[in-house]
Amino acid sequence: MHDFLFSDPRDASTTLLLAHGAGAPMDSDWMNTMAAKLAGQGIRVARFEFAYMAARRTGQRKPPPRAEKLLDEYRAVVDALAPQGRLLIGGKSLGGRVASMVADDLHRAGKIAGLVCLGYPFHPPGSPEKLRTAHLETLRCPALICQGTRDPFGTREEVAGYDLSAAIALHWFEGDHDLKPRKADGVTLDDNLGQAASAVADWTGA
Repeated sequence: MHDFLFSDPRDASTTLLLAHGAGAPMDSDWMNTMAAKLAGQGIRVARFEFAYMAARRTGQRKPPPRAEKLLDEYRAVVDALAPQGRLLIGGKSLGGRVASMVADDLHRAGKIAGLVCLGYPFHPPGSPEKLRTAHLETLRCPALICQGTRDPFGTREEVAGYDLSAAIALHWFEGDHDLKPRKADGVTLDDNLGQAASAVADWTGA
């Protein structure tokens, strides 16, 4: 049994299933704001938590497992959701990475229409040689990655050198892994999250 947290509109033709990042739950301030912005663009958002994160609500301090250990769990959540209309999958950081690893299989099966990653962890901070991009080179599922130009998990300069699939659209924001900008950038985090929601809506045609 999966507990979903929905952000309406209920009559939306597109639902985006979002998983959280490695260290924050599905109802963190960031996720709440992002979901509200997406709903404001006419996209219904369904959030869920991986079992390790859900266990923390009962006092069990479980660390996040390797992304590969979460693939079957993400697939099961897709089957449990079974929304009306078009379904996109994705997530914040780790959640988006896991979604990207199951996207092609789900897309071929006709279960999803696309993938949305909000801050993709291209490599661990400080270890640019440990790339997590092999599957992104051959990805065939349509994908959108919203990334901060100064993201320590993959800056704009670093990502420019990666051999990514033509199925991936990149949308850049002046900011870090949370799309948070510096004061000198002349925009706010709220601005960036709003623009990210607009980018997702434009890309999906919602």
